[in-house]
Amino acid sequence: MINIRTAEEIEIIRECNLLVSKVLGEIKKHITPGTTTSRLDKIAEEYIRDHNAEPGFLGYQGFPKTLCTSVNDQVVHGIPSNLILKDGDIISIDCGVRKDGYFGDSAYTFPVGVISEENKRLLQITRDSLFEGIKASVIGNRTGDIGFAVQQYCEDAGFSVVRELVGHGIGKNLHEAPEVPNYGKKGKGHKLQAGMVICIEPMINRGKKEVVQENDGWTIRTRDKMPSAHFELAIAIKREGPDILSTFKFIEED
Repeated sequence: MINIRTAEEIEIIRECNLLVSKVLGEIKKHITPGTTTSRLDKIAEEYIRDHNAEPGFLGYQGFPKTLCTSVNDQVVHGIPSNLILKDGDIISIDCGVRKDGYFGDSAYTFPVGVISEENKRLLQITRDSLFEGIKASVIGNRTGDIGFAVQQYCEDAGFSVVRELVGHGIGKNLHEAPEVPNYGKKGKGHKLQAGMVICIEPMINRGKKEVVQENDGWTIRTRDKMPSAHFELAIAIKREGPDILSTFKFIEED
């Protein structure tokens, strides 16, 4: 069942997503060569709890940490560890919070030190494709229109779109209906209605689209071991157009 949220609920969800956005902004300060992903996880958990919220991922279906930290060819669901970040790495950080009975969820792929021009382009195209998907998120369109916009933008740039993992609705649960693929056909999928709240999250590979799961049961990486990027924002579908509930401003402001 697809939930239609009231204006009051959307404002609570906005607050949750703004908190996630601030967590990612705080984490950015600590993403440097020599930092471990477990240290980033500890910083995130402390920040969330200091703001009277709970980590949304910790314990979710058994996930053991607050953040998903996915480095280089890891697409998503990487588990924070003693892995030391190196100059030239890229790291996707996905974070969720639960507060006042609702969830927030956002992801951003960060450069570590100085990265290659190829990876700079991967990050830029993936980020831009997210906003192409958001532009397609209007009443009367369908989830296939969102996926088509993301897929066309990335494939035209020479990148590939992961098929096995998708965006989702969000609200009282971290993952709700509908699924929001990053590929698809115009006019297909669930119709977008006012009051729906969804997360759009392109997962885009520099190489081929195929992925594999690592032995830890969580981490997804590219089969060809080429780098991957991941960006995510939550939006509410409204009559006046998509209302972006999370933000990258705390990451990208000087």
